This record gives sequence, structure tokens and C-alpha cells, in this order.
Amino acid sequence: MKIIAVIYHSAHGHTEHIASLVAEGARSLANTEVHLLQAEDLASAPNELLKFDGYILGSPTYLGGVSAQVKAFMDATGGLWRNQQLLGRLAAGFTVSALPAGDKQSTLLSMFVFCMQHGMLWVGNPILPEQHLGVPYDEAANRLGSWSGLMAQAEKSSAADAFAPGDIKTALMFGKNFAATLQRLHCNAPLKQSLEVVG
Repeated sequence: MKIIAVIYHSAHGHTEHIASLVAEGARSLANTEVHLLQAEDLASAPNELLKFDGYILGSPTYLGGVSAQVKAFMDATGGLWRNQQLLGRLAAGFTVSALPAGDKQSTLLSMFVFCMQHGMLWVGNPILPEQHLGVPYDEAANRLGSWSGLMAQAEKSSAADAFAPGDIKTALMFGKNFAATLQRLHCNAPLKQSLEVVG
């Protein structure tokens, strides 16, 4: 059984809606357990991360970066970083903004750098944009053309009807791909042990 944490902050419910879809996609694979966790709760208990095999981080894009709550969660993991306790675990990220671009790329990059500093393995978004196959734009998977992670656009105030069908489809596929990647990873020894200098 592989255990995944979907860690997110959502001020108005939009990022939470995408988080729930990502979790649903991941749960569609057998032998996968998924927990939805709020970043602000983990900021006061970062050692809870040690229970999981992989992490999918989610944040709205605020002024070109993650929200303050997600940044506080990241900063709280300093003790885990000093001991490299998250080394070799799988990670991915997603973000939501009101505009098609909205500088979401810089939000995903901040998540990527955070995970790289912990020595995690990053899973991007391998889903081909379906509009190139003739699927209508709003219905196309990965319609926003993001490869480093999942991007979604919230066009309306209500989270339930804010997203194009393509973004909903992409979130489900993104979660499933992450879970499938995690299932394919097999390690006979902890990565930290394999990185030790032989004397």
C-alpha cells in the first residue's frame, strides 16, 4: 500500500476542489491510500509528513507565488531538511489562478525548488494537450499546456462550477499518473544509505 498526502491551502474553495479531484484520481489505482491535508495544519506538525510515501502540493497563485500558508508549511520543514528525512520521496504540485497564465509557472517552480532541497523526486505533468487532437479547448486535458505540474483556471466565484471540463479531467489524470509513478518505484535500501560516501 502506497500512501499519498495531498497538501494544499485554499482560501475560497477553488484549490480545495482541484485537490479533491487530484486525490480522487490517485485513489482510482489499487493499493493507494490518499489523505487530503491542509498546509496550515501541517505547519505546526511537520513530522506528520514522515507517514507518507509521496506528496502532491497545491496552492493558489498569489502575486506570482504560493500563498503565505503554503510558504509557512514549507518553512516549518527545516528540521526534516537538516536530517534529510524526506530524501527520495515522490512529489508533485498544482496551482490555481483566475487567469489562464497568472504567473502560475513561478508558483510551481517554488514548489519544485522546495522539493529538490529535500532531495525528493519530482513528477511533472506528462499529459498531452488534447486540443491538438481536435478536442474543444474547454474540454481538452492539459488545455493550459503545463509540463512542470498541474495548472487550473478558476473563472467564477463558486468552486463547484469554476472550472472548465478539461481542467477537471486533467486533475483526475494528474492524480492517477502520480499514483501510478509511485507504484512503479521500488527501492531495496533507503536512498540516504545509498548516498553515503564509501570510505
